[in-house]
Amino acid sequence: MKKALAAAAVLAAGLIAQPVAAETTLRITLQLPIKSHLGQNLEAFEQEVEAASNGELQVEIYPAAQLYKDSEVPQAVSSGAIEMGVASITRFAGTIPAVDIFYVPFMFTNEDMVRKAVAPDSPIRSALDDAILDTGARVLWWQAYGGAIMLSKGGPLKTPADIKNKKVRVFGKTLGEFVTATGGVPVLTSGSEQYVAYQRGTVDAGMTGVSGVQSRKLWQVMDTITVTNHADVEFLVLINEEFWQGLPAEQQEIIATAARKVEADLRDKMAKIESDAFAAAKAEGMGVYVPTAEEMAAWREASAPVVEQYKAAAGELGAKLVMEAEKLQQ
Repeated sequence: MKKALAAAAVLAAGLIAQPVAAETTLRITLQLPIKSHLGQNLEAFEQEVEAASNGELQVEIYPAAQLYKDSEVPQAVSSGAIEMGVASITRFAGTIPAVDIFYVPFMFTNEDMVRKAVAPDSPIRSALDDAILDTGARVLWWQAYGGAIMLSKGGPLKTPADIKNKKVRVFGKTLGEFVTATGGVPVLTSGSEQYVAYQRGTVDAGMTGVSGVQSRKLWQVMDTITVTNHADVEFLVLINEEFWQGLPAEQQEIIATAARKVEADLRDKMAKIESDAFAAAKAEGMGVYVPTAEEMAAWREASAPVVEQYKAAAGELGAKLVMEAEKLQQ
């Protein structure tokens, strides 16, 4: 009788433990600060996933290269050392040279072309996502970073003559070939290390997306932006494929749905992000120079050989992607 009364009391008080669903944690490594637009995009993903899963899926973001540098992310995710990571698409160029299609100079000349190329069902994106999956990392979504701009001290880089023999920070092989073709000396430098490179004079000039000038406070170490838009900078959010396959179907759907939403949101905001970043750079005292049509023609002419270099390195897949990109130019 005493046991029955005790059990009844526990029931009445609601103290009988109920089974709790085990949490699954998604750790994401990011090389940029959390206040960058890529960091904010990851936080939006975190909110979507945790709300839709009722907390069964937890997202932890490690920004500013706390865990891995950009160059280390593909291996870290592919090996399962971390569940998720963000890396510049060019970080796969060592195993998949064709990914550098977006860094072939002036291959994508406007936002409409970029949007068509990076659409989930486009021949260009589909082929690259499939190739990357073979490395053990699945692409969940693409993060827009905008057009590549040039950074310098003491004045703009109006034509290739202005970078002749200068050391230029680059973040990929094809961008290095662009610098070589236009007369400079490329220096491969991780995004998290470029501030110090500019500060110490390890490089004389550099390139990045304009939003990076703001998030990394590059106005403190460089004084001029030249708006060449010679490449389209894209980042990828990756998840380890073995980890992904081990998730229940309903959790995969939650993650995939959130990925599609935040990808579209960021792409739609990119024009304003860039506009705000240019304004912020000017407010900090940086000069912003837009080359004339004649000056841009000089950049295009000098860098033209890079297209053939890319096709030679990227093989059959690269040739296919160039053909698809040229269709978008028509």
